[in-house]
Formats: sequence, structure tokens, C-alpha cells
Amino acid sequence: MQRFRPFVCAMLATALLAGCTSYRPAPTAFHEVLDQPYRLGAGDRIRVTVFEQEGLTNTYSVDQSGHIAFPLIGLVPVRGSTAQQVEATIAGRLRNGYLRSPDVSVEIDRYRPIFVMGEVGAAGQYSYVPGLTVQKAIAIAGGFTPRANQADVDITRDINGKVMTGRVKTTDPLLPGDTIYVRERFF
Repeated sequence: MQRFRPFVCAMLATALLAGCTSYRPAPTAFHEVLDQPYRLGAGDRIRVTVFEQEGLTNTYSVDQSGHIAFPLIGLVPVRGSTAQQVEATIAGRLRNGYLRSPDVSVEIDRYRPIFVMGEVGAAGQYSYVPGLTVQKAIAIAGGFTPRANQADVDITRDINGKVMTGRVKTTDPLLPGDTIYVRERFF
């Protein structure tokens, strides 16, 4: 029994160390969502233009419930919709008793922010701009601290209403609403 003791201890140590690892590779949905049209969410701001209708043309913020308050037609659900889908929804509602042939255009005025946490110079909330990568977001947040793991980071992302976390390289692109966590390195 004594000669199996080191073997059992080694197996137990290996099992404990395996349980401590928190490596979560990015799910395939992380990269698939990058090729899909942008979907609106709470915190976005859109510019709606109704041609020849100055009173309806304005900038509207998407509220926490995923709606915009539009004159004449009231609350319009936009969460999870593309800009083109919102155009069609607004035009359809305006056509229903308000305008004969509304010509509606929707563009994104401001994206929802990203969040940077962990081993960076100034953790916090930052504005998203198209083309933003993890590396650029970390630079905006004051760069890496001396203790930061600079090889990869964890990103938490809402994909089709499901919150997922995965580990990605610093060259990966970001999406509005992403939360970046820069881990501390071990040595």
C-alpha cells in the first residue's frame, strides 16, 4: 500500500490542478456573429430619417426594454433587429393611417459601449467604433499593466440573447457591448 501512495498523491494533484484551470476557448458562435448584420440593442442610438417629414426625422435611443419612442406610432421594438428591419417596421406603421408612401432610412448614430476590466491602466466603459480590436480597446484603456497576460483575453458577449464567455487573441475584432477581461499572468 505504501508504494501506491506517491502514485495516488500525484493523481490527486493532477486532478486538482485540472479543476483550477479556467481556460475557455471562444465558442464558434463568437466568430460566426462577426459576419452577420449588426443587430440593435439597449444603449444604441439610431438616426431615423423620414424624407419630407422634418418633424419625424430625429435621433432615437434604444431603451433598456429594446424599444424606441417614435412620434405618431409610439413604441417600436428594435432589439435584435437590423437597421433595414427597423426601416420596414417604421414605414409599415406610418403607412397604416399616417403617411401615404413613407420613405424611411435608419442608420446607427452611436453604438453601445464596450467595457474593459482587469490588468489595464484605466478599466472602464469606452465608446465602440467599427473596426475596434481587443488590442486597440486595451490601448484606449491605458494599455497593459506590468502584470497583465498579453497573449489572450476573455471576452463576454451577448449572442442572440445568450451571454457567452471565451478566450481570444488580442487581434480579434470586438462587437458593441463586449466586456474584455485582461487576466494577470502567472509569472
